[in-house]
Amino acid sequence: MSLPEIVSRGEWRAARAELMLKEKAATRARDALNAERRGLPMVEVDEEYVFEGGDGKATLLDLFEGRRQLVVYHFMFAPEWDAGCRSCSGFLDQVGHLAHLHARDTSFAAVSRAPYPKILPFKARMGWTLPWYSSYGGDFNRDFEVTLEREGELVERPGLSCFLRDRDRVFHTYTTYERGLDGLGSTTSLLDLTALGRQEGWEEPKGRASAYGAPAGSERIRYHDEYDD
Repeated sequence: MSLPEIVSRGEWRAARAELMLKEKAATRARDALNAERRGLPMVEVDEEYVFEGGDGKATLLDLFEGRRQLVVYHFMFAPEWDAGCRSCSGFLDQVGHLAHLHARDTSFAAVSRAPYPKILPFKARMGWTLPWYSSYGGDFNRDFEVTLEREGELVERPGLSCFLRDRDRVFHTYTTYERGLDGLGSTTSLLDLTALGRQEGWEEPKGRASAYGAPAGSERIRYHDEYDD
């Protein structure tokens, strides 16, 4: 096994300082990329998608739960499978307490093609409480290109899509797949994919945070049982 070189504390500090310059540059580049993502155009969703969840039938608008934004994780679980995808399960295990997303007017839900009666016992096995819906029998997975036809067979791939609501109108703002999911799961990483971002004053483009009177950074964070939902 090849391990890092052993050096003195002073040499480590010098090497760390040199690397930090690159890390700061990467952070600034990430902020610029996030701003460019928020500048993407959006497309209105006209299709009447119907899902099944814990409260029965639901529309895409229902999945927002009254909030302004929605993040959907496309969880690989085909109708013929007996359990959900292992890597998708690892992803959901990383998603934090949803109260922090809700405080930024953003809902989160998983959607799979498996019938809901198959999803429910697996969800209980995993101990998850987050919303999870079935799109069984509908075109949602195909339309958002997470169920693909290859050589006459349907195959699944993981993905994540973001939506924005304006009253009763729903707009699709962003989708990423597979390796684009690397490093996601935290509240800020998910918000960075949305049209409204983290809703903090320093973000570009200006004006999207001001609608919420949003203070910066840690001033907005509460214990998850202290938010007013």
